[in-house]
Amino acid sequence: MPNKHHHANRVTPRRRPARIAGDTRRTEGTNVPSEQIVPTAQPVTTAQPVTAAHSLAPAPPHGQGFATSRPIRTGDVDTAYRLRLDGIARYLQDIGTDNLAAHGFDRTDPLWIVRRTVIDVRRPAVWPDRIHLRRWCAAHSTRWSAMRVQMTNDKDALIETEGFWINIGTDTGMPARISEQLLADLSRTTDEHRLKWKPWLSATPPDTDEDDRTFHLRATDIDPFNHVNNTTYWHVVEEYLTDRPDLLEPPYRAVVEHLSPILARDHVRIRTRDDGTTLSLWFLVADEVRAVARVEKL
Repeated sequence: MPNKHHHANRVTPRRRPARIAGDTRRTEGTNVPSEQIVPTAQPVTTAQPVTAAHSLAPAPPHGQGFATSRPIRTGDVDTAYRLRLDGIARYLQDIGTDNLAAHGFDRTDPLWIVRRTVIDVRRPAVWPDRIHLRRWCAAHSTRWSAMRVQMTNDKDALIETEGFWINIGTDTGMPARISEQLLADLSRTTDEHRLKWKPWLSATPPDTDEDDRTFHLRATDIDPFNHVNNTTYWHVVEEYLTDRPDLLEPPYRAVVEHLSPILARDHVRIRTRDDGTTLSLWFLVADEVRAVARVEKL
């Protein structure tokens, strides 16, 4: 099951992969310029109501999918002991890595990027609980998949998530066909084999920039491919939610969509829109939107 991607730590591939997404320099050892992995989605002028328009696929029968558990650590919780969104994102990366290794797919399909992460917190998990994770495929095509992860514990926590993952070729750094063995495994829990990318969030920020804030990148935010790690985007979301604690009252949904990567030396600005019921954030480098986030009540 896939989870290795350019925002997460990787198993070292058999061959050194080309640089992935957003680096305009030529890839070492090749004559092919590095290219953007997925073209930036066409701007949507009006954001769709996420909760009304999109529901997550139900869980398959008991015993299907990949399951594991882990303790919640203090580094992943807030002052009220709530498991933060960036902590959830880390757990999603980790279970994907474990899922790959458990089935031997870390050798055939080692590199993945995440295009969208959806986190529905129905009932929050808190420290020092132990969290149980179950992962399965909800839909796939030949180059990407929608991977569901359900998080529960013995104290009634329930967090439902879905990630849109793209398989990356280790030679090209571009979307690549998933191995036949992995496609067969993904198909065990879904009959949807024609998954297409459709953005959920508007890539068009408000015109005014007077309230923009600078987000200073740290060395620890950068992964081995010189890209900002996936969890860092969720740090920003959590920072803005300190002014909107009401949105953290469950149930609520948080979504991050990546349009193109943010690199180590980029100067990042955050632009927001708060309409009272939803909080939207745009991650800008110069005037280009690199990612979008949204939090709203379910």
